[in-house]
Amino acid sequence: MSAQRQFWTLVISSAAILAITMGVRQTTGLFVSPLNSSTGLGIVAISFALAVGQFVWGAAQPLFGMLADRVGSFRVIVFGAILLAFGMAITPWMDSSLGLIFAMGILTAAGAGAGSFSILIGAAAQRLPADRRSFASGFINAGGSFGQFVFAPLAQALITAFGWVVAMLALAATTLTTILMALPLRQTKAAAAVTMAPPPGGMTLGEQTRIAFRDPSYWCLHAGFFTCGFHIAFLVTHLPGEVALCGLPASVSAGALAIIGLANIVGSIGAGWLGQTKRMKMILVWMYASRAVAIAIYLMSPKTDLTFYLFAAVLGLTWLSTVPPTAGLVGKLFGPRYLATLFGLTLFSHQIGGFFGAWLGGIAIDSTGNYNWMWYADIVLASLAALVNLPIKEEKPVLAGAAA
Repeated sequence: MSAQRQFWTLVISSAAILAITMGVRQTTGLFVSPLNSSTGLGIVAISFALAVGQFVWGAAQPLFGMLADRVGSFRVIVFGAILLAFGMAITPWMDSSLGLIFAMGILTAAGAGAGSFSILIGAAAQRLPADRRSFASGFINAGGSFGQFVFAPLAQALITAFGWVVAMLALAATTLTTILMALPLRQTKAAAAVTMAPPPGGMTLGEQTRIAFRDPSYWCLHAGFFTCGFHIAFLVTHLPGEVALCGLPASVSAGALAIIGLANIVGSIGAGWLGQTKRMKMILVWMYASRAVAIAIYLMSPKTDLTFYLFAAVLGLTWLSTVPPTAGLVGKLFGPRYLATLFGLTLFSHQIGGFFGAWLGGIAIDSTGNYNWMWYADIVLASLAALVNLPIKEEKPVLAGAAA
């Protein structure tokens, strides 16, 4: 197989897997109201279960990343697909808070984590030359955005036509297709031995991890990604509730989530492309700063369907476009060998933020009747995230042609 064909086979299969695992995850907010009506558990209890899911999804990624670094990404993805499908399939029969936490907060979230960013981007980085990793990360990340674009309106249509139980079971069955999509990620024993061998000097995972956590730049990435997770989890979980507060139909929230996904395809590929020639830390600075501005403008605007669609389009450009430059910086600082683990740890920080974004959103609406304080917190955190990325020590990228 030619190098070009191998490149596209790898990134397209990885993007397709992420399209399903992320697309399904990003529709959970559409099930909050039907779950509440069916179980009577209350918004706070359901929000907490989804918040646990945010935390577990993040915690699972460095763990599965370590496993992928040892046994290969294919086996991890297959195990995750089975876990994800099973968790979603049993959710309709969970009528208690603990049951919902088990199904959606643990099984579903852990399964999605096994087929998410750190494993897929890590697998690609280990098999691609350095000058192609940034674009590959952006393309794979765009797959998750495409999944959100497809699955948000699809899930809402299924809920409307057949009810939320059938919709949940249909999505569960769809996640099993990632097993077939993972076949190109299999490696021969010889290739696996080369990929998973210790780098020159014999540095172990433990040694590399200790070096990373002594680096202030790595902590800056964690701090910025915490904010990203807070913001995204709040919106994924509570945007349908915000739309309902404004007296607009559920189709507006599904449409807004789809627009976010569509816009993030452009943002993700653009971020990956820019990362080849620009400092990635500055890409992150401008992304986080633009979020603060976008939310402030949204709060001052009339709450119409057009406002939500425009807000979604602007946010979508930076939604998960933070992933390619963040993963790129981790690889740039510490190399690709243990990228699945080290980037997985930054994603864990992302999802600690996600836990608070989903949970506090439920508390805010229950105690105040609106999400105003959450929006204000988003503005402050996004501004701080822009500032915290400035001290990261990153060399200016040099084009291959220029280096030659």
